[in-house]
Amino acid sequence: MKSPTSRLQHTADRPSRIATVLHQTMPIAQMELSHRSPWELLVATILSAQCTDQRVNQVTPALFKRYRSPKEFAQAKPTELEGLIKSTGFYKNKAKHLMGCGRAIAERFNDQVPTTMDELTSIPGVGRKTANVIMGTAFGKPAVVVDTHVKRVANRLALTRSDDPDRIEQDLQQIFPQDQWTDMSQRLLLHGRYVCLARTPRCAECRLYDECGWKGKHPR
Repeated sequence: MKSPTSRLQHTADRPSRIATVLHQTMPIAQMELSHRSPWELLVATILSAQCTDQRVNQVTPALFKRYRSPKEFAQAKPTELEGLIKSTGFYKNKAKHLMGCGRAIAERFNDQVPTTMDELTSIPGVGRKTANVIMGTAFGKPAVVVDTHVKRVANRLALTRSDDPDRIEQDLQQIFPQDQWTDMSQRLLLHGRYVCLARTPRCAECRLYDECGWKGKHPR
């Protein structure tokens, strides 16, 4: 996918206007993965890859009832674990990641989910996106999460011209104040999930319509 070209004139206060509109639309940037601890959020985030949060939330109650700690995940029987998470898709790889993740946290981090990017990304199945989810939501650290929704919306709003998640993360970090990173990226994510859809964007109801110069924007 080639990054779209904005027809809008960029001004220094444009990011602030976008942030204000999104805050008005979503005063609370709600994480939609159900969890009761950093560990449960880590498991749910791994399961959410190429799967809806709603589906993950249907799976995790039984999963966390069966396996209550990183150590129990590490010692799980692969076929049993796979059966519990099968409906999330790619269940064999996800089961492998969850078992490796549980083992790493139990053995290397004393059953505690680590709080830094370097430590988190050293764990099997944890990349920058997942690490940022954990740091921002579980530990309240400034973190920019870049998933497919954030990637799409950031490009359509010309907040980035890159398709690379790491570069998009850097671009958004430069555009928005650090204390806005976590909530701003979550609002971009939710905006992409519910309004700025991939195939049939709901441009008619988009509060950012006037800030959007995307060439594929639907006329009102």
